[in-house]
Amino acid sequence: MAFIYDEPSRTFGEFLLVPNLTTKASVPANVDLTAPVVRFKADPSRTGGTPPSPKQSPLTIAVPVTSALMQSVSGASLAIALARSGGLSFIFGSQGIAEEAAMVRRVKNYKAGFVVSDSNLAPDATLADVLALTDRTDHSTIAITEDGSPQGKFVGIITSRDYRVGKTPMTMPVREIMTPFKSIHGARVGIDLQEANELIWRQKLNCLPVVDERQHLQYLVFRKDYDAHQEHPLENVDREKRLIVGAGINSRDHRERVPALIEAGADVLCLDSSDGYSEWQRDTIEFVKSNFKSAYIGAGNVVDREGFNYLVEAGADFIKVGIGGGSICITREQKGIGRGQASAVIEVAKARDEYFQRTGVYVPICSDGGISQDYHVTMALAMGADFVMMGRYFARFDEAPGRKVRINNQFMKEYWGEGSNRARNWQRYDHGEADKQKDQLEFEEGVDSYVPYAGKLKDNLDLTLAKVRSTMCNCGATNLREFYRMARLTVASTVSIHEGGVHDVMLKDTRTSPRDT
Repeated sequence: MAFIYDEPSRTFGEFLLVPNLTTKASVPANVDLTAPVVRFKADPSRTGGTPPSPKQSPLTIAVPVTSALMQSVSGASLAIALARSGGLSFIFGSQGIAEEAAMVRRVKNYKAGFVVSDSNLAPDATLADVLALTDRTDHSTIAITEDGSPQGKFVGIITSRDYRVGKTPMTMPVREIMTPFKSIHGARVGIDLQEANELIWRQKLNCLPVVDERQHLQYLVFRKDYDAHQEHPLENVDREKRLIVGAGINSRDHRERVPALIEAGADVLCLDSSDGYSEWQRDTIEFVKSNFKSAYIGAGNVVDREGFNYLVEAGADFIKVGIGGGSICITREQKGIGRGQASAVIEVAKARDEYFQRTGVYVPICSDGGISQDYHVTMALAMGADFVMMGRYFARFDEAPGRKVRINNQFMKEYWGEGSNRARNWQRYDHGEADKQKDQLEFEEGVDSYVPYAGKLKDNLDLTLAKVRSTMCNCGATNLREFYRMARLTVASTVSIHEGGVHDVMLKDTRTSPRDT
């Protein structure tokens, strides 16, 4: 006989937070949104019933926000912008292995204290080669080495100030227009980042080459990286000051894809599947853990404690929660599979807490989907999610891959689901028929759509996080652990939801002026 849950399947919009005492210390400036990304060990007896400190996790994010593994969301540009704002992107895996690895490299090389140069030419190259390389990489500073390799003997540097397009002949050799090594302020290997930045400021440099005792180029340090860090104090970087980035994988070609992504520098992997409670995910996790000891991998999606426990026992480092709650997802319509996002998060959070108390291992959970309002982020965190994953939210921004179009005098961005025929991501929904050749999905579980254009990521995310911090202060919490422990939630009736919106008034139309009678 089928098991039937007693409680209805609920969404974030059916709940309200009841405020607690707001202390004088509960101000937005004091709120710490740091969240753990991957599993870690802690002593349950010392946590007092709250989750352990996220700083014990080997990988954290400054704000509890990640972008979905989707073609229309998580490209390299958005991954860079989100990491600089404190979050984390997972580059979509529904593309060629080389293409995904290239996106990961672009993110890792974008911002770093010590950059291994990826724009290099030999002295015999021409201005035409310089312009072609600049167009391909978006880098205007090119290191010149004897053999044109990233770590060859450093002989000079060329920037856009060294030539005039239209005036300098395209056939002009680089050696005749570059700034030679003897005229460049450089540094030796061993200098630390603080010393490098001080040298840049003292010598009024834009770029500081770092060479070894043989004059072979090792790194470049850029002034703009220091300036950018001051403007983005929450940016997520690794030990080498490179931006943090995740990458999506599937349970089909993981044996080829995973090594390429790890070699490219991916900080964390994530299995991309609409239903992660499967033996294929277990096999993939075991492959990663047995072959790449230091690699982190997230798994999912699940909606109950059984799914959570299964993937955690397999070795998953974090678990994604949610099936069918995305704005472009029609899994529930097509298959009747899924669960209200709030109900799913609440149950899985309890399973995570029980697992922590039982084993001393804390496995973070990610609420994926079901967020249509900014306050839904806060609801997910109050219910126990360590961080959230969003697709539609990020698809609206300049940095998202979708085209910006104009429809009925309104700017829109393209947004399509991984379950749509446009994405052709059949591996995400595959049931393991190894000998079955497919060039499209048997039926769609996502749609192709538009979302209203919203501008820059940072401007919008700053506003969303301001709301999160403000609500936490209303609940007397200044970090996510306190918030989960202290939050009080009430189920809202249909009438109370209506009451919470604008009602019994007529909004002013600012485009017209009223006339006195």
